[in-house]
Amino acid sequence: MLDENTKVPEENNAIMPQNSEEIQKETVQEEIVQKEIVQEEVIQESAAEEKVSEEALSEEIVKEEPVTKETTPESVESSNKAMDEIDDEIAASSEKIEHVNMEDKDYTALTLEELVAELTILVKESPVQSIQNNVNSIKNAFNVKFGEVLRKEKAKFLEEGGNIVDFQYSDPIKTTYNSILYDYKVKRNEFYANQENTLKKNLEAKLELIEDLKHLIDNADGSTMYKIFKDIQTKWREIGPIPRAKYNDTWRTYHHHVERFYDLLHLNNDLRELDFKHNLEEKLKLVQKAEELAELEDVNEAFKELQVVHKLWKEEVGPVARTDREDVWNRFSEATKKIHDKRHEFFKDVRSKYDENVEAKNEVIALIEAIDTSKNKSRADWQKSIDEIDALRNKFFSIGQTPRNVSDKIWGKFKAATKKFNVEKNKFFKEVKKDHLDNLNAKKSLIEKAIALKDSEDWESATEIMKKIQADWKKIGHVPRKYSDKLWKEFKDACNHYFDRLHKRQDAGNKEQLEVFNEKKDILKNLKEDVEDDDKDLTLDDIKEYVNDWRNLGRVPFEMRHIEVKFNKLIDKVVETNDDIDKEEVEMIKFKILVNGYLEQKNYRKLDSEQLFVRKRIDESVKEIQQLENNLGFISNIKEDNPLVKNVRNNINEYKEKLEIWKAKLDYLRQLEY
Repeated sequence: MLDENTKVPEENNAIMPQNSEEIQKETVQEEIVQKEIVQEEVIQESAAEEKVSEEALSEEIVKEEPVTKETTPESVESSNKAMDEIDDEIAASSEKIEHVNMEDKDYTALTLEELVAELTILVKESPVQSIQNNVNSIKNAFNVKFGEVLRKEKAKFLEEGGNIVDFQYSDPIKTTYNSILYDYKVKRNEFYANQENTLKKNLEAKLELIEDLKHLIDNADGSTMYKIFKDIQTKWREIGPIPRAKYNDTWRTYHHHVERFYDLLHLNNDLRELDFKHNLEEKLKLVQKAEELAELEDVNEAFKELQVVHKLWKEEVGPVARTDREDVWNRFSEATKKIHDKRHEFFKDVRSKYDENVEAKNEVIALIEAIDTSKNKSRADWQKSIDEIDALRNKFFSIGQTPRNVSDKIWGKFKAATKKFNVEKNKFFKEVKKDHLDNLNAKKSLIEKAIALKDSEDWESATEIMKKIQADWKKIGHVPRKYSDKLWKEFKDACNHYFDRLHKRQDAGNKEQLEVFNEKKDILKNLKEDVEDDDKDLTLDDIKEYVNDWRNLGRVPFEMRHIEVKFNKLIDKVVETNDDIDKEEVEMIKFKILVNGYLEQKNYRKLDSEQLFVRKRIDESVKEIQQLENNLGFISNIKEDNPLVKNVRNNINEYKEKLEIWKAKLDYLRQLEY
C-alpha cells in the first residue's frame, strides 16, 4: 500500500520508513535498515514534490495505485487486479530458458514406421527443449494410427471366438517407439535438472550484483560511479532466468537500489537527465504498444503480448524524471487495466459455457450409473455393456472443460460411476477365467485320450470313441488365449494321425467295393434284359437267384448306392407284371437284402430304426383292422354282397395280409444277433 502522507510504497516491514530520529540511530546496522535511511533521505530531498517513484510503484506492480483526486477505491482495486495478474504471469515465465522451437509439421499422413523414424531423428539430433511440440504431435499421430491397428486386431480376435479378457497384441514397431520415447524423457529430465541448477546459479549471480550495487551507493565516487552502475545493469540483463518463486522479490530489491542510485546521481545531473530522456522515450513506446494491444480483438494474444511489454518495462528500461513518472505510469496501467477487463469478460463468457458442460457431464454420469449389469450372463452381454461404457466415456471427454471449483467433484463422480461398473465386470471375468481353467483341464484330458487312441487297430471301437472325443471338444468353452493354439495343434495332430490311417484303410476297401459295383452292374444288366425279353417268364426261383447273387457280392461305395435302388425297382416291376410270383415272399427277399446290407455296414443304428418302423406299422395295421371291423358292426340289415360291405371286407383282408408281412419282418429282425 501507499502511505497517505508520503506516498512511499509499503514493502516488507524491514524497509518501511520510520521517523528520522530512528533512521539516524540505525545507520550502521544491517542493509535492510540502510534501505530505509536512503528512502528517508530521498523523501527529505524531494519533500516539495512528494511524488511516488514510478519504479517503486512498479516494484509492487502497483498493488495500490497512487490515490489522486481522479482515482476511486474501485478503480484502484481494479487496476491492482490487472497488475497482479500480469505480475503472476511474468513470475511464472521468469524461469523459462529461451529456446527456438522446431518448425511445426503435420505428421498425420505418415505411417507408423515413418513416425518412429521422425521421432528418432528429433530425439538424437535436436535440442530436447525445442522439440516438445513436435514430439507431442508425433505421439498423437502414433496413438491414433496404432489405436486403429489395435482395434482391427481386437475385432479379428473376437471374430475368431477369442475372449476380450485374453486379448493381447504386441508389435515390434510399438516396442521401438516406446524405447525412443523413453530416451526422450530421460534427456528431458536431465535437461530440466540442469536447468534447475542454472536457475540457482543465476539467482546467486543477481544477488551478488545487488550487493555490488548497494556497495556502489554506499561508497559513491562521482567520477566512476555511473560507469560502474552501467556495467552492473549490463551484467544484470545478461544473466539468464531465475526461479519464479524468487523473481519478484529479487527484482523489487534490485530496482529499489536502482532508484537509490538515480536519486544520488544528482552529483552528475547531465548523465542522469540523459538517462531519464532515453528511458522516457522507451517507456512511451511501451505505453503506445500497450494501448495498441488494448484494441486487439484477440484478448488472449493481447494478454500474451502485454506480458512481454511489462517484462521490458521492468527489466530493460530504467526510471524517468519524477515530473514524468506518474503520467507515463497512469497511461501504461490504464491500458493494462483495459486488456485485463476485456480478458475477464471473455472468460466470463467461457465460464458460462463451462457451466453448460457441468450439466452435460452430469447427464453422462447418470447414464453410466443407470447401466444395469445384473442381467449380464455371458461374455457377449458384458461386451455390449463395455461398448456402451466406452461410448459414454468418449462422450464425457468430448464435452469440454468445466469450472475449476467443480471439476474435481465431477471427475470424482465419473470415476466412482465407472469404478462401480468395472468392479462388476472384473468379478464376472474372474469367474470366466476360472471357467477357462476348467475348460483347459477338460481339453487336456481329451488330448490324452486322443493320443492314446491314435495308433489303435481296433478300428470299430476307436473310430466311435474318436468321433465322440471330437464332439466333446466342440462342447468345451474357451480356454486362455496363450494356451488355445498349442492345445488345438496337439489335439488336431492326434486326430489327424488316426483318421489318416483310417482313410488309408478305407481307400483299400473302396477298391474292392468298386469291383463289387461293376459286378452288380452286370447283374442289373442281365436282369433288365430278362425282364424285357417277351419270350422269357421269370419265376420266383429266378428272382431268388438274382437276389442271392446280388447280396453275396457285398457293398458298393457309398456314393454309388443308387444302383441298389435300380435293382429293387426292377424286382418290383417283375413282381407286378407276373401274377404267378408270390408278392409277399418277394417283399421278404427285398427286406432281407436291405437288413443284411445294414449288417455288413455295421450300421446298427439303422437296424434299430428299422425295427421301430416295423413295430409302428404293425400297430397301425392292427388299429386299421379294428376300426374297419367296428364299422361293420354298425351296419345292419345289409347283405354280404352289398358293394359297401364287400369294399370293407376287401380292405380288412389287405390290412391282414400286410400285417402278416410286417410280423414276418419283425420275426426276422429278432433273430439277428448284433
